[in-house]
Amino acid sequence: MATISAAAAAALVACGSTGGGPDVNTDPDRPFVLDGVANVTRIAQLTGPDSTLNDTAAVAVAGTDLGSMFNVGEVTYLVFGDTFGTRDPDAVGGQGGNWRSNAVAYTTDDDPADGLTFDGWLLDDIGLALEVVPGEHDGNDAGGEVTKIPTHGFAVGETLYLQYMSVLHWGDPGQWDANHAGLARSTDDGATWETLPAPQWPGDSNFVQVSVAEVTEDGEDFLYFWSIPSGRFGGVQLMKVPASTEAVEDLGAYRYFAGTDDDGDPIWSESMADAQTILDGTIGELSVVYSPTLERWLMTYSTDGDAVLAEGITPWGPWSEPHVLTTQAQTPGLYSPYLNPRYVSDDGLTIYFTLSIWGPYNVFWYSADLVPAPA
Repeated sequence: MATISAAAAAALVACGSTGGGPDVNTDPDRPFVLDGVANVTRIAQLTGPDSTLNDTAAVAVAGTDLGSMFNVGEVTYLVFGDTFGTRDPDAVGGQGGNWRSNAVAYTTDDDPADGLTFDGWLLDDIGLALEVVPGEHDGNDAGGEVTKIPTHGFAVGETLYLQYMSVLHWGDPGQWDANHAGLARSTDDGATWETLPAPQWPGDSNFVQVSVAEVTEDGEDFLYFWSIPSGRFGGVQLMKVPASTEAVEDLGAYRYFAGTDDDGDPIWSESMADAQTILDGTIGELSVVYSPTLERWLMTYSTDGDAVLAEGITPWGPWSEPHVLTTQAQTPGLYSPYLNPRYVSDDGLTIYFTLSIWGPYNVFWYSADLVPAPA
C-alpha cells in the first residue's frame, strides 16, 4: 500500500478538481500580446543527490526526469518518468539500479520563487518511491514494452488519472516508438493505481503524449488534451472529452478538433482520422496552460533541442512564433519544460516551470519573465 500524508489526503477529499477551467474564447482575431521572454533563471534542483530542497535519496530517487504537474485542491502532484534508485556519480541519462518506470511526488508549497519543497512521495511498502504504473521492462529490441512513461495527470472530482505511453523501443535521440497510450486511475488519493484496459490510442497516432487542461464551454466542463506523437518530431493536435469519469474512460466520448467553420467556431469530430494539426513543428514534451492575466494560452515545448514558449489566441491557435526560454547551447541536455497554472507570479508575468537535464538526469526548477508587447 502506498502512503500519502494526512494533510494532502484531506486536501484531496475536500477540494477535488475540475469545474474551474476558463471559458473558451473562440475569437481568433485578437492580437498576440507577448513580445518575448526575459530573465530565464535556474532557481533550484528538485530531484537527485544535489538537491538542497528535497531529500530524494530517502525514497531511492537518485535520478529521474520529466516532472509534469497537475493540481488537486491545494495539492500539486509532480509526475516523473523512468526513475533510478542508484547511479554512478558520472552517469548520464536514464540508467542505474532500482529502476521504476515512473514515480510521483506531491507538494502544497505555494511559493514557487525559491523552488518547490515536496511534502512527500507516493510510497511502496518499504517507504521508497512507488512505481505507480508498472512497466513490463522488456528489452529494448524485444518487441514488448520497455516502460510506461506518464505524460500528464489530471483529476475528475476525487478520481486521479495518469495518461501514459507504453514505450516499444527507444531509438536515436528524440525518437522512440510506442505501443499505445492509455490511462491509469486512482480512487484512493493516489495510494493504489489501476491500469485501465480502455481507452487506448494507437502508438502510431498523434495522441501519445499529452498536456491536459480544464475548460468550460457554454457552462459545461471539458478536458482538453493537446497531443503529439511519440518522439519529438511531430505537430500538435487537440482532443476533448466531458469532465466526468464515465466520459474520460470511454474512447467514444472523445472528440477531435477538425478545423473551424465559416464563423471561426471549432468543428469537433468523432473520428481521430479527422484531427487537424494545430501547430506544426518538431515538438516534444509539451505543456499548455491558460493565462487569465493575458487571456491567452501558453504552450511550452522542446524543439530543435531548445526549450520555447508559444502564445495561443484560442486553444487551437493561431500560435505565435516560439520565444526561446533556453537553448541547448546554454543548457546542454535540456528537455521537457512543464508549466503549472498555479505557479505564476501575482501579476501573471513571471512563470515557473520544471526542466529536465539529461546530464545529471534530474529535474530542475526555473522561472522566466513574460515581456508584454507594446500597447
